[in-house]
Amino acid sequence: MDGQSDSRHQSKYSRVLLKLSGESLMGDQSYGIDHSAVRKIAIEIAEALKSGVQICLVIGGGNIFRGLSAAEQGMDRATADYMGMLATIMNALAMQNALENAGIETRVQSAIPMMSVCEPYIRRKAIRHMERGRTVIFAAGTGNPFFTTDTGAALRAAEMGCDALIKATQVDGVYSADPKKDANAKRYDHLSYNTILAKDLRVMDASAVAMMRDNNIPIIVYSNQRSGNLQKVLAGSGVCTIIDND
Repeated sequence: MDGQSDSRHQSKYSRVLLKLSGESLMGDQSYGIDHSAVRKIAIEIAEALKSGVQICLVIGGGNIFRGLSAAEQGMDRATADYMGMLATIMNALAMQNALENAGIETRVQSAIPMMSVCEPYIRRKAIRHMERGRTVIFAAGTGNPFFTTDTGAALRAAEMGCDALIKATQVDGVYSADPKKDANAKRYDHLSYNTILAKDLRVMDASAVAMMRDNNIPIIVYSNQRSGNLQKVLAGSGVCTIIDND
């Protein structure tokens, strides 16, 4: 079924940034990259692209290396963060391979120049790729230590002029507490940026939330645990939490 033949799956957005955790690439493993899990995500993205939306991605590196955790164990923080950035490049290349196997032309752009592996990040070139129907994966965060991939995702969403930043998680939105630990946790359909910051709900880093607020780009939190959820969220019919200025 193509995206034009079923209005239920027509995207209400023109361009979005999809933020994935590195852990989502692990599958059932405790470490590294599970190619079947990556392939599943790639197929989901390929189906979503049929709705006509332009998609760019940022993927974390926590399945391979966590800079903050290493810093807490005594490693120099800047060095640890650079290692984490390299992990995101590995994940980006794995996702690029899976997307292209699914028939989606893809480019990886890194904030740390690595010319023999991927393109350097160039804003206008990234926009042109998407206008030509390519999916762009932004790797290496902002290229600077002390910034998370959440902040990198918010920065790229603003630079690309995205209509929304979509964050994929293991739960179907934002809750008042961890629903895996608290059976009475309340799920929110809608929240404001300022409520997220005031209640410290930790959807994303505070700097990322503030950047989205200042650029009036909604954050949409949804579960990527079931196939088809991304399409539904893009069409405005999926279960999710929307964070904006209202």
